[in-house]
Amino acid sequence: MRPLGIEGAWVDTPRVFTDSRGRFHEWFRTDRFREVTGHPLRLEQANCSRSVPGTLRGIHYASVPPGQAKYVTCVSGAVLDVVVDVRTGSPTFGQWEAVRLDDREHRAVYVSEGLGHAFMALEEGATVVYLCSHGYVPQREYGVHPLDPALAVEWPADLAPELSEKDAAAPTLAEAGRRGILPSYEECVAHRGRLRAVADGHAAATTPA
Repeated sequence: MRPLGIEGAWVDTPRVFTDSRGRFHEWFRTDRFREVTGHPLRLEQANCSRSVPGTLRGIHYASVPPGQAKYVTCVSGAVLDVVVDVRTGSPTFGQWEAVRLDDREHRAVYVSEGLGHAFMALEEGATVVYLCSHGYVPQREYGVHPLDPALAVEWPADLAPELSEKDAAAPTLAEAGRRGILPSYEECVAHRGRLRAVADGHAAATTPA
């Protein structure tokens, strides 16, 4: 796993084993994940979506605490996966970074609590699966419009974006800020610090004297 340019996001490019029978790879390893992030991935929900080309899902995020961290990969087809920093006070606030996820390279992206996440399907039947640290709770789920001109995310120009009614009605980043519904960078960092402290305490409690 290597960090992306936005603090709190990583990309994992696994080793893929190929032979006459097909391919095999490990798309998640808790020991590797914990070594990089300092804490294990809590798992409360696993999602799977299948999309036609041009489908644009996001930009989604949840209030922190507890937020909703996501570990995302594409198991069929391809998507353009985008991490957006919507955390007020962050040194990269309003910036985004894109990673192509597909069924050839088998990359995965980890999006920690408080970061915005979106993806656009690039191929027919693009299938994305993601592990979530917390379950979906409507009262703490929010969104930013993925076509916000101020963000200027570079979605593929050859595909017409297809949004859900909810995503099409999402506010711009500036509007979300005025409404006071954006997470703060300070609280997100503090939350991850608490996760690491709990993990360290658990490790110490289970280590033989």
